[in-house]
Amino acid sequence: MAKKASSSKGGKAAPVKKVAKADPLFPSRPRSTGVGGAIRPAGRDLSRFVRWPKYVRIQRQRAVLYQRLKVPPSINQFTKSIGKNEAASVFNLLNKYRPETAAAKKQRIKDTAAATAAGKEAPAKVPCQLKFGLKHVTTLVEEKKASLVLIACDVDPIELVLWLPALCRKMQVPYLIVKDKARLGTLVHQKTSAVVALTKVNKEDEAQLKIFQDLGMEKFNKNGALLRQWGGGIMGLKTQAKLDKRAKAVAIEEAKKAASMR
Repeated sequence: MAKKASSSKGGKAAPVKKVAKADPLFPSRPRSTGVGGAIRPAGRDLSRFVRWPKYVRIQRQRAVLYQRLKVPPSINQFTKSIGKNEAASVFNLLNKYRPETAAAKKQRIKDTAAATAAGKEAPAKVPCQLKFGLKHVTTLVEEKKASLVLIACDVDPIELVLWLPALCRKMQVPYLIVKDKARLGTLVHQKTSAVVALTKVNKEDEAQLKIFQDLGMEKFNKNGALLRQWGGGIMGLKTQAKLDKRAKAVAIEEAKKAASMR
């Protein structure tokens, strides 16, 4: 049989453990075992130190360079796209004249061939639709067949469409600069499109097309200020603060000289 535990009166009292007081100078902090958890400063935004993908770095550097460097008018004009409300109205019109998909075109040709073989009346011809492709639109502008040309503002490289506004002005073809190439591409069933053009529209849309033609003529074709306005030349915050400080110091010196001459 197990021995009975000795009573508290006759036995010795259990030793009391001493609790160490926390050192106020060196408080204990539980270690985080996550990646970088033990060394990352808490509450600090470290997005500046992230190694971003190369395409992100390039597009950010390009945006900064476009602010810092002097941008000639021929390139700066692509930053003056039409407003949001105007663009919405233009795209509503263009959406009615989206070109056929490959499947729809194939079906139309098949139906036309079947009708011709059966001796029946062939279906209607291709309706009015948007024209796209840089070479195709250039030919339409040169032959003055284009009624309205839309150029994307974010074409890269910009040299692809740099000359197109000058050609439109020479041929008296109204053009608009819009945002952006992906939105134009959606109209013509492509990922992106640098430029699209309208040659003609249905009779009920002629009045609306005339409004957009007048808008293009007023805002782009006949806007002389657009061809003279340089862009860029905006310094960073540090440089601006340094220049302001220098200008204040020069103003103080001038004031002292003026006071000493009295």
